[in-house]
Amino acid sequence: MDKVRKLAEKINITGSVLPDEPMARHTSFQVGGPADLFVVPEDREEFVRVVRMVREEGLPLFVLGGGANILVSDRGVRGVVVHTGRVREAVWDEEGAWLDAGVRIEDAVVEAVERGMVGLEDFAWMPGSVGGSAYMNARCYGRSFSDVMSAFEVIDEEGRLVGKEVREEEFGYKRSPLQGKGWVLVRARVRLGKGEREALARRVREVRADREAKGHFAAPSAGSVFKNNRAFGAPTGVLVDRLGLRGHRMGGAQVSPLHGNIIVNAGGATAREILHLIRFIEQQVYEAYGYRLEREVLLVGEWDEETAPPFPLT
Repeated sequence: MDKVRKLAEKINITGSVLPDEPMARHTSFQVGGPADLFVVPEDREEFVRVVRMVREEGLPLFVLGGGANILVSDRGVRGVVVHTGRVREAVWDEEGAWLDAGVRIEDAVVEAVERGMVGLEDFAWMPGSVGGSAYMNARCYGRSFSDVMSAFEVIDEEGRLVGKEVREEEFGYKRSPLQGKGWVLVRARVRLGKGEREALARRVREVRADREAKGHFAAPSAGSVFKNNRAFGAPTGVLVDRLGLRGHRMGGAQVSPLHGNIIVNAGGATAREILHLIRFIEQQVYEAYGYRLEREVLLVGEWDEETAPPFPLT
């Protein structure tokens, strides 16, 4: 903690530097304990500078975007959380745009539709940022983010600002080279085609209606909890439905009554309760089908033996 306090005193930005900031304020699950230090840079330049400072001090770093697809421990996050919420410059041209890591996907979709540009419409109403979408290689309605992303810029392990081209072989189903390499995405290039505004707007309306029907907006959630696997013969949500688990509760955590692959904070849930429900679903699916589900939601922060699955892995 002494190193964190010293870093907080050294950071000189126009953005915010907040000690012991509750992560529940910044995640789509609306759960999570305090971050030792929560930094909100004002722009891309400050973002790069802060990330470099944290790494130079040897402190744990977590970069937070829209707060979806993560479950933050009730104990919080040790080290420094850098939030990209204000790192939102978007530079558009006739072929697409350079989008900062903190640009909301929904904002990019709206702008693309207004410009009559094709490629982002299937990502409409996705609660996340460009940084998170690139990291996870977000996938919606059969389209992955890497299908529209042509290049990206990262801070590498040495603190250098490096440009990268998208190589198809490095991306896969909800997989990207950003995972496990220590790279921090700064901005991404999306390459889009030409389209008709009304047709694009109609598609956005269709996507919203489908998301509403699946309960994406009914209560706080992180979106899909588990990845799909074609080898299972059915989407994960269908497997959960067949076990009669829709609506199943553990404390304030509940399997959505509208979709088997969504867990919601039905009121006052803790991260521990949500994790226990995740593990319960994993156990039920394993015992019924012999399938080991792969989590899409990432565990962030200070966890312990709670992360161990309650069923055999061998």
